[in-house]
Amino acid sequence: QVQLVESGGGLVQPGGSLRLSCAASGFTLDYYVIGWFRQAPGKEREGVSCVSSSDAYTYFADSVKGRFTISKDNAKNTVYLQMNRLKPEDTGVYYCAAQRTYYCSAWGWWVPTDYSSWGQGTQVTVSS
Repeated sequence: QVQLVESGGGLVQPGGSLRLSCAASGFTLDYYVIGWFRQAPGKEREGVSCVSSSDAYTYFADSVKGRFTISKDNAKNTVYLQMNRLKPEDTGVYYCAAQRTYYCSAWGWWVPTDYSSWGQGTQVTVSS
């Protein structure tokens, strides 16, 4: 009933760009925080970005600051992750996730267990 569906992943060369989409259904983004996570083979899930329900605050991992942006279109109930100047180390499965909170937590927006709903993931591969 509550669903998140990611799309937009694929193969891109280093220095290229991709825009990922996270389409929500069964709930409205007006009352939820949305986070983006990624997971490379053999590694733990890593928090990438977070946007508050009000769009007042956004957060990014140090590894992607200045390269990634997050945005939200409430009319379409969709969150986007724009990824620029991609590097091979950005490779992984990217997930969007939701928690029913108004603001990304400064104490741990990057903690996966705080999110109650998850998408199926979309593969991003950065390679020559």
